[in-house]
Amino acid sequence: METTILTINNVWMMVCTFLVFFMHMGFAFLESGLTRQKNTINILFKNFFVITTGLLIYCIGGFNLMYPGFEDGDMGILKFAGFGITAPEGGMDFGYADGGYTWWTDFLFQGMFAATAATIVSGAVAERIKLSSFMLFAILYVGLIYPIVGSWKWGGGFLDGLGFYDFAGSTLVHSVGGWAALIGVYMLGARIGKFDDKGKARALPGHNLPLGAAGVLILWLGWFGFNGGSVLSADPGGVSLVFVTTTLAGAAGIIGAMVASWSISKKPDLSMILNGSLAGLVGITAGADVISPINSIIVGFIAGLIVVVAVIQLDKAKIDDPVGAISVHLVCGIWGTLAVGIFS
Repeated sequence: METTILTINNVWMMVCTFLVFFMHMGFAFLESGLTRQKNTINILFKNFFVITTGLLIYCIGGFNLMYPGFEDGDMGILKFAGFGITAPEGGMDFGYADGGYTWWTDFLFQGMFAATAATIVSGAVAERIKLSSFMLFAILYVGLIYPIVGSWKWGGGFLDGLGFYDFAGSTLVHSVGGWAALIGVYMLGARIGKFDDKGKARALPGHNLPLGAAGVLILWLGWFGFNGGSVLSADPGGVSLVFVTTTLAGAAGIIGAMVASWSISKKPDLSMILNGSLAGLVGITAGADVISPINSIIVGFIAGLIVVVAVIQLDKAKIDDPVGAISVHLVCGIWGTLAVGIFS
């Protein structure tokens, strides 16, 4: 019986791992579609580099930095369990993770999360960063920044001890990636031609909105693995609830962004509603398992409103983010984390 339960749970977790991997195609479509055609090769190169190098770096040391095995008495800030990955004794048995998955599946699922976090920055710094500079950033981010911050909660560090709650990463994945994106954009400055002599933002439209729209739909599909896998088993009740709250929040995010953008600009804006769906999904990620379906609609709708306002305010602050990654992941990641305390 235990073997059957472990097998079912493990297969589900592997399916979720595949879905999170598939999100990288969504990022590639979205980023290339919302930017100018001349930058497509650079963007696609970065996306391939992030997923491949990210997994390798996470294998070499990132996983053991994120899950170092904090013990009683540790400060819960920094600890390292060593280089490389080796399955512990009992890592393939029902006793590991309460039969939710095996140790190897655990590593691969978490590795996909790490690579996804680094991809958030790729879109924000698009069209003006040297490829070599981004490659160095990705190595440092996946190898050090993300695992250390992740260890504070998911690795049993000090945030976990304080009772901080983040189900699937509104803070640990999205807002941490958003902060990195904000710093990168600030250091790089704006693209040539983005702002006129008076500092007013000019539109530099993407070359392929159908491609961008397809990317968002793929990301939405991948979110079922992102949030559904964070249940850490195939528990029917838990996975079903997470699927419902995730879907409703994403839908409500589109409506919220539509209402806000149409009210402000007096016309429909496809790029805004694309980011509205992602905003809703980011917003519900921290509390998808503890927020009711009705409240998830509220969370997603507010995220859709927020993302439009954030895009406009960042333009006024001369922060040039070609795909709206900072508004979606940082601003709505913060909102999603706060929403847990408000609505759960």
